[in-house]
Amino acid sequence: MRSNTPYAIQLRAHARSMRRQPTPGEFTLWGYLRAKKVLGVQFRRQQIVLGRRIVDFLAPKLSLVVEVQGGYHGLTASADARRAAELRRAGYHVVFVSEQRALQQPAEAVAIVRAAVAELLLG
Repeated sequence: MRSNTPYAIQLRAHARSMRRQPTPGEFTLWGYLRAKKVLGVQFRRQQIVLGRRIVDFLAPKLSLVVEVQGGYHGLTASADARRAAELRRAGYHVVFVSEQRALQQPAEAVAIVRAAVAELLLG
């Protein structure tokens, strides 16, 4: 059931805004992830998880989170590590792809995601 607290409403609006204005790396990677192009797995953009985090891409059936580093995040390595640890403790698998790689080497970025998907599908 979806929460209608002021925070939840604000968070959903922020996620919607982020879907409308993706970073260049997110836009590029989404072109490959959409329409089940990676091993038939469905991804969603800018999804809320844990009731308070917005992740760049989520494959809900695999609990796979793909984060594009750079862009909106502007996080330090330690903040990225804390965020990933929190998601992993909650049962998510987290993969990071740099904004630069998504833009300059999209095939390699997709290969990283494809490897994570294959590992999760094959167990």
